[in-house]
Amino acid sequence: MIDLHCHLLPGVDDGAKSVDQAVAVLQRMADQGIREIALTPHLDASRISEGPPPEHDEAFAILSRQAPTEIRLVRGAEVMLDRPMTPRALATRRVTLGGTRFILVEFTRMVAVPAATAALGQLLKAGLVPVVAHPERYPACTPTVIERWRGQGVRTQVDANTLFVPTGRGARARSLLAAGLADILAADNHGDDRSLAEPYQRLADSGGAAQAALLMVDNPAAILADEEPIDVAPFDVKISLLTRFKGWMGQVGE
Repeated sequence: MIDLHCHLLPGVDDGAKSVDQAVAVLQRMADQGIREIALTPHLDASRISEGPPPEHDEAFAILSRQAPTEIRLVRGAEVMLDRPMTPRALATRRVTLGGTRFILVEFTRMVAVPAATAALGQLLKAGLVPVVAHPERYPACTPTVIERWRGQGVRTQVDANTLFVPTGRGARARSLLAAGLADILAADNHGDDRSLAEPYQRLADSGGAAQAALLMVDNPAAILADEEPIDVAPFDVKISLLTRFKGWMGQVGE
């Protein structure tokens, strides 16, 4: 399995706080069959022309020396598209996924569709391919909107573990998979126990083995090879009525 979204670069954002914590998570992932992982610390759009900050370079060098040999680490960033980017910023590949033309991006939670569309269009015109991180997080990102963006060349990264959560966000994640609008799944680990291993198994066990392989092996590999991912056939993730009820009760209590 290949995970293209994590915050395990130690001490640089809201993810792993230490090298020891990051190494422990990576070792657990290696034991579960994760073989490549992109380190994608948060980075504002206004800073991408400068490339990774020096502290990111230092943290990567330290982590690389201590990481499990079973896992290949690649560089990247989760770029917050909160403002227009300059031509110089759009020309860089120092913060893309593994130096490819694919760039992992996010928005503020209540982003408006016109603003998001304009920001994504800016990247596309520059020859970059935006990969929208966790689109299910944004209420505005309906399947209709995502379908339109994908038709323009945008790709999507749905959160793997959110697929099985009985919340509104979980329902939006499932709706994207059911409509065939997910390109890859990722764990978005922040130094915790989130991984691709359980979602992969749950999808496979429920009849989605082909989708699991595309979403967590073949398509991430294609992106790191700078190739277009393969369209994933729609798949309806089922969660039990009891799980849905518990989720509904939890939301009511908040």
